[in-house]
Amino acid sequence: MKKIITISLFLVLFFANLTSEEQNEMEAVIDSDMTFEDAIKGTKAPKEIIDSLTLIDVFYYSFDNKLHKGQLVINKELASEVTEIFKMMKVIKFPIEKVIPISAYNWSDEASMEANNTSSFNYRTIAGTNRLSLHARGRAIDINPRLNPVVYEDGKIVPKNGKYDPKKLGTFHPTHPIVLELKKLGWRWGGDFKSYKDYHHFDKE
Repeated sequence: MKKIITISLFLVLFFANLTSEEQNEMEAVIDSDMTFEDAIKGTKAPKEIIDSLTLIDVFYYSFDNKLHKGQLVINKELASEVTEIFKMMKVIKFPIEKVIPISAYNWSDEASMEANNTSSFNYRTIAGTNRLSLHARGRAIDINPRLNPVVYEDGKIVPKNGKYDPKKLGTFHPTHPIVLELKKLGWRWGGDFKSYKDYHHFDKE
């Protein structure tokens, strides 16, 4: 009986010392809870690239207005910066559908985008070229890609189920606070590209 009371008292004190933010994060809906090994399973990336990556937990509000926990495989040099950006998105309640390492989609960029999944590392080339994307080094992030699709000059949209309406929640536009903050930190936004617009894409060399 004494042992049960001691454990109960410990739990009361433990939760009393948690901030409201920490309590909220403990109650978050889990979208991804992988190990690093799971998150890179099946990649064709060389060892030197894998060694430059890390797996981070991020918290965000999704479209159900609930706090969610997801994960990103990102370059170690950018991990703390990206964590801070996600904290900012959480504070302003910018909704994010889900954040799951792209290994869950068998490394298919198209499948991940169609699911409106936010991701970073993917060892792949830039679409239509033989050049490695900055995603291949974990130095790019795609956020809500179905809501912030690639829009080509001929009207083609990628992903094919994408639709861009800057008035909708979860979308980016030139004066959006997240766009402005990332650009201030030296990130490039795909919405500024000249020959096409890649509204979901941010990268940093």
